[in-house]
Amino acid sequence: MPSILIVCMGNICRSPLAEVVLKTKAQQRGLVLNIASAGTIRDQVGSSPDRQVQSLASQHGYDLNGLTATQVTKNDFSNYDMVLAADKANLAALYDLCPREYRNKLALFLSYSDVDEKEIPDPYKGSQVRHQKAFELIEQGSDGVLNYITSIAA
Repeated sequence: MPSILIVCMGNICRSPLAEVVLKTKAQQRGLVLNIASAGTIRDQVGSSPDRQVQSLASQHGYDLNGLTATQVTKNDFSNYDMVLAADKANLAALYDLCPREYRNKLALFLSYSDVDEKEIPDPYKGSQVRHQKAFELIEQGSDGVLNYITSIAA
């Protein structure tokens, strides 16, 4: 079963939303994947997803209840097949933490999609428009990741 870890800074906005969207879309396609999320910083560890993100997810039929923020550990790089960062800053943080032999697992979440943007903007404490933009990119990025996984499994 392929495994994917999605990473943002605090694991309270982009990565938990991407975790749930990707899981839901994978299930809809009949794919069995191990999907989780984490943050590069420990400040939010144990926190629930941001309320604005929870509300947006709920409006689109996604449920973030029960998720709590965790921080990336060195073991994650050996435990997951893909480690996908929300933006370049978090990708750089992952490269710094990741043992050299696992760096081929690192990529930007949006690198598998055909959207012009390659980074998901951090909506934390931002406007509803910024949250909506992040959500739309996560939905498109999820489709790209699943298309990639399907193509390499064929």
